[in-house]
Amino acid sequence: MIRIGVRSFVSAGGGTDADAQAFITAAGITDSTQQSAINTLVLDLKTYSIWTKMKAIYPFVGGTSSTHKWNLKDPRDLDAAFRLVFSGGWTHSSNGALPNGTNGYADSYLIPSTALQLNSVSMSYYSRTSSTTAVQTMGCNDNVNFLLLNNFSGGTSFYSQLNTSGPNYIQATITNTQGLFIANRTTSTAVNLWRNSSKVATDSKTSSARPATKLFIGARNNTGVASGFDNKQLGFASIGDGLTDTEASNLYTAVQAYQTTLSRNV
Repeated sequence: MIRIGVRSFVSAGGGTDADAQAFITAAGITDSTQQSAINTLVLDLKTYSIWTKMKAIYPFVGGTSSTHKWNLKDPRDLDAAFRLVFSGGWTHSSNGALPNGTNGYADSYLIPSTALQLNSVSMSYYSRTSSTTAVQTMGCNDNVNFLLLNNFSGGTSFYSQLNTSGPNYIQATITNTQGLFIANRTTSTAVNLWRNSSKVATDSKTSSARPATKLFIGARNNTGVASGFDNKQLGFASIGDGLTDTEASNLYTAVQAYQTTLSRNV
């Protein structure tokens, strides 16, 4: 590691990935363990051919709102780069970003109808909290179409709508709301859900259209109004194209390794 002024950087001679370094620089990450975790995460996602599929990756590293806001895929401080703008009550720490469950949410400025594909889409989040509260962790809907990733029914059901209309969702029963949760569409009909490295549901749900509203994290953007506020501490979130079974499993491997390096794995 070399030190320039008051900021530390992982030495390029040590194999730092350029995309990882761009994020480290933008977010002002000075801790060497956090720098190494980010670098390894990027390298793993590229090795697993997942990196190019992602539109937004939020590592929630650095412990503050000013470090948690950055999109690893495009670390510019712009709406067009899908960096987060936090609203309401959040607690930011080295373990991640925790919404208060009453009014906390983050605006990604990512609009599915323009940024995502209709028949190939995925969302994920890493929860460090065991909670039985019915919440909507991330997503959006316009008047007709939904893109959601949620827990509901007393926290024992995990469900998602992936560019579908009405109550046309895929659902799985879960007993633990900790870990990496992935909602995934790979064709016009094929959808599946994952918890960690296990596929917990597969179904056929025909896509209709992509919502034309901004996607929120920590709540759902319900036609311009935040709702279903979450109360789980998030250590990672992603939005992108659909994943193969191998890629979904490998995403968990990469994210869990990242959390373990930061000593916050569950």
